[in-house]
Amino acid sequence: LISVAGGGDTVAALNQAGAADSFTFLSTAGGAVLDGRDIGTVICPEAEVKLYVTASPEIRAHRRWLEVGGDEAQVLAEVRERDTRDMGRADAPLRPAADAVVLDTSALSAAEAEAMAAALIGLRIAAAQGGQAQAQTSV
Repeated sequence: LISVAGGGDTVAALNQAGAADSFTFLSTAGGAVLDGRDIGTVICPEAEVKLYVTASPEIRAHRRWLEVGGDEAQVLAEVRERDTRDMGRADAPLRPAADAVVLDTSALSAAEAEAMAAALIGLRIAAAQGGQAQAQTSV
């Protein structure tokens, strides 16, 4: 399993540079876990499972503040500013993919969010495999 994390700006820059083609490794056995603001809509729109992981701006800002410190109100303002910018950009705006499962982690601990994500992924994969098996038996 491969994990790649990057901000939306980084991914957008890679996409603009044509580097998105280098993500073809993602279709190999075992898959990958990618984290970014436009992974499910731009970089890997054909992904088998897509989670749109979110939390309220206040919770995300508080979590960020715990990591970096500083003025918590300023961190919240920066989170809101980034969200507004990313949601309003013309190229790859921040939004969940149509087939993504939205996972709001506002009231979840990290361990709870991880467990919920794993469960949602398992359900999606099982549903997809069940659909494939059903399609194979009806052909």
